[in-house]
Amino acid sequence: MTSQRVLTPTRQLLNKVPEVTIYFWIVKVLCTTVGESAADFLNVNLNFGLTGTSVVTGALLVVTLIFQFRANRYVPSRYWLTVALVSVFGTLVTDNLTDSVGLPLEASTLIFGVLLAVTFLLWYRSEKTLSIHSIITTRRESFYWLAILFTFALGTATGDLMAEVLGLGYLVTGAIVGTLIAITAVAWRFGLNPVLSFWIIYILTRPLGASIGDYLSQPSGQGGLGLGATVTSLIFVLGILGIVTYLSVTKADVIRATSAGAHTAADERGGLWQTAIVVALVLIAGGTGYSLRKSSLQQDTSDSAAAVQSIPGGTQPAPGSQPAPGGVQVTRVSPLGNLSQFSKITQDTLDLLNTGDQSGATARITDLETAWDNGEARLKPRDNATWTDIDGKIDKVLRELRSTSPNANSEKAALTTLLTALG
Repeated sequence: MTSQRVLTPTRQLLNKVPEVTIYFWIVKVLCTTVGESAADFLNVNLNFGLTGTSVVTGALLVVTLIFQFRANRYVPSRYWLTVALVSVFGTLVTDNLTDSVGLPLEASTLIFGVLLAVTFLLWYRSEKTLSIHSIITTRRESFYWLAILFTFALGTATGDLMAEVLGLGYLVTGAIVGTLIAITAVAWRFGLNPVLSFWIIYILTRPLGASIGDYLSQPSGQGGLGLGATVTSLIFVLGILGIVTYLSVTKADVIRATSAGAHTAADERGGLWQTAIVVALVLIAGGTGYSLRKSSLQQDTSDSAAAVQSIPGGTQPAPGSQPAPGGVQVTRVSPLGNLSQFSKITQDTLDLLNTGDQSGATARITDLETAWDNGEARLKPRDNATWTDIDGKIDKVLRELRSTSPNANSEKAALTTLLTALG
């Protein structure tokens, strides 16, 4: 009588992910900020454009994932490089849907939320566990990285929705998500399921990292520390290298085989019903907050439009406009309302270029980027098509002025085109 051995379709490995410690969360936030800065550098400074940047980072991510999957254990440098690239690519997925396809951030948030939920469902049905302390098969690791990708895409969509569409700004958004992270951490201490707690915080650290980076890099006049994107990125890169080197030497975040079983058992307790309650609370609170904020913005938009219409001639005279016969000032009214603030910054930038002050023009155009982002929630609802058209022209200007090899003629042409669009 012979016996048959049943072979598992997935190979058994040592645990492929790190223990969740304070080091884990620090590096995660740093990777988030550096990833976003790297995407902006490729997109704007090197003028790759959104599509080119997506292709480059996508190819790098595929190569890194191949090495990650071929390994049989957790290696800090390889793991965190993969996380950084997933951060970049996940952000670009959302940006492409928003800028290239024109999908509203509300839709992106819902889509990535559903995709993440489906990933967890398939993961659990396949493996009977969602424990992050037992990533010991190729199949589990595949689900793990797919979930990581969707968390970055969802975190990007949610953060941008709050900061831009709802007009909260990145600093306020950072304060809100930081508070939610603290609440989740306290709830975990009092019995909230560890896996649920982990993924909630993992999603929220994406907008938190973006807010921290934005606060450090923004000029002091805009409420930031004025370190600039380059210095901020350098600080964060050095922080990542320092912590990852420490972890590589000390093995402080390696999950030991003796503790993995205990972790896994604890990870399963109360997960299903707690998840149902948390999801219901998020949908109710998020939906209510969104509705109230949108109603407030719509009211502000209506009040602003009424104020513009009450001005003789439809708006204030624009710089350089000519009076019509009879001395009556005639200007073209933009569907977005009075855009003189943005026109002035654009004209200032052009004037600086005309005097040969490239560095001054590059610094001044940052004011336009900040002001435009801050005004999105107020302007975009008035006329989405006009806003999108001007937004694309502003992106063109930013790429030209921040290019590593700027061309004065191309910069001036982009600025002139933008001035025309601004009216």
